[in-house]
Amino acid sequence: MSMVRACFLVLAFWITPVHAERVYQQPDAFVAEAFGGRVPPPAVLWLTGDLKTEVRAILEHDYPALRLRYWGQGGRSVWVLEEIGKELPITVGIVVENNRIVQMRVLVFRESRGWEIESPAFIRQYLGATLKPAQGSKAPQLDRPIDGISGATLSVRALSKLSRMALLLHRHTPYSKL
Repeated sequence: MSMVRACFLVLAFWITPVHAERVYQQPDAFVAEAFGGRVPPPAVLWLTGDLKTEVRAILEHDYPALRLRYWGQGGRSVWVLEEIGKELPITVGIVVENNRIVQMRVLVFRESRGWEIESPAFIRQYLGATLKPAQGSKAPQLDRPIDGISGATLSVRALSKLSRMALLLHRHTPYSKL
């Protein structure tokens, strides 16, 4: 192998982004934990009509599914949602109770940077968050600011969008009225 080709291969490998999938918790385990091991049967929420429009306003694009599976019991609903960070999806588990986020966890992180969003210190900012009413044509916002992480701006944005989405979706379940 020539020296030039060897240098090219080393350089190509070195500058190629690495997308290591980090699985922090399996989605099924998160759902079981949210219900103390007694998981209710899943329910389905269809993203149609006004709900589809509201989700699009939050995400700034259509969600890639027409229906979402969730679990509910009492006044609690549990969501496993995905949103693109920079290039790849981030899988997040969110528990909503009494129209507030009571638990949130990054389940699977696939990006090469921005993994700091999985830290409990960062996630704590979302606990207790609710949605403020939408202002005019703007999508509903969280009732509090979320501090960003340098170098993880797109991952932070993805988590904030998913938290808003879960709170919105919860409002469209029978569990939001309990």
